[in-house]
Amino acid sequence: MSKKSRIAVGLSGGVDSAVAASLLCDAGHDVVGVIMTIWDGRAMATEAHRHACYGPGEKQDVEDARGVADKLGIPFVVVDLADAYNTQILDPCRDAYAAGLTPNPCVHCNAAMKFGLIPQRLRDCGEQVDGFATGHYALVEKDEERGRWLLKKGKDPRKEQSYFLSRLTQEQLSTTVLPLGRMEKSQVREIAAAHGFSVAEKEESQDFAAGGYQSLFCGDARPGPIVDQDGRELGQHQGIEYFTIGQRRGLGIAHSQRLYVTGLDPEQNAVVVGPVEKLIGTELTAGRLNWISIDGLTGPMSVEAKIRYRHSGSRATAEPCGEDRVRVRFDEPQQAITPGQAVVLYDGDSVVCGGVIER
Repeated sequence: MSKKSRIAVGLSGGVDSAVAASLLCDAGHDVVGVIMTIWDGRAMATEAHRHACYGPGEKQDVEDARGVADKLGIPFVVVDLADAYNTQILDPCRDAYAAGLTPNPCVHCNAAMKFGLIPQRLRDCGEQVDGFATGHYALVEKDEERGRWLLKKGKDPRKEQSYFLSRLTQEQLSTTVLPLGRMEKSQVREIAAAHGFSVAEKEESQDFAAGGYQSLFCGDARPGPIVDQDGRELGQHQGIEYFTIGQRRGLGIAHSQRLYVTGLDPEQNAVVVGPVEKLIGTELTAGRLNWISIDGLTGPMSVEAKIRYRHSGSRATAEPCGEDRVRVRFDEPQQAITPGQAVVLYDGDSVVCGGVIER
């Protein structure tokens, strides 16, 4: 971006986006702050000690973001995306859980809402900007030789967030600005304190929905059996939506062996449990692919694969296996490969592709 670019900053009411905005202001850019509202006002279970993106805490986030904009002396815009969030994020999320999958709504929200609808709504109301910035810890660079925009890992390994941006398109990446990509969280807190931001020590969101994702089902979940690997019933569950592969706590059954959720069977409405060995896998198939550093695969490629955000990443070989699908074979066995979760493939620090793990 040029010295005097006009950049919209997606404020969240948190410290990271506040510092991203302040850095852009300090660099001489013409900055406008914008926050999306997504909660439709429905009653939800809340946990006072856990902040969430979706829920009644949104009102405080808006006020915190407004305070940042006022402190920086920049315009502040509130964009109502509640209806779109319901249809594009929440409804598919509920459907996925009911189908025995474990989706990652944040990955899809970033591409569809934050980097998709927010800039679009700004344009619709006549707000012309050259770029869109957030407080994510990742990097965007242009590969001039290949003519592609690259998404790269952030420099702070404890906060690195390229995983969450793995569905951004080339068009979106071309206008994406990530000021925190080369910083550590401790530096960000120090800058926030120096600017006198009230959010300098604000806790980060721990869930995407207040009270946990279970609060979204509104009594629609159906009870059913918890069974072992041989189909023997060990107990009852209150809905497969409340379980995920690898889960050990909350099964509500007594057994001589430590048991984990090893499968979810939507046809039988059953939760399948077994010993930890049953969680081990050596490969996965992924679909709904979003290619970033390359157009696609024509043959096997050595990659590092992350099968969940907190996964450290493991060496693997990716190869095409049909239209818009890849098979990933790991060098070492992995635990709890979970259908519905995002899988992200890396070549060094660069994101090759983001996809969704299939059953």
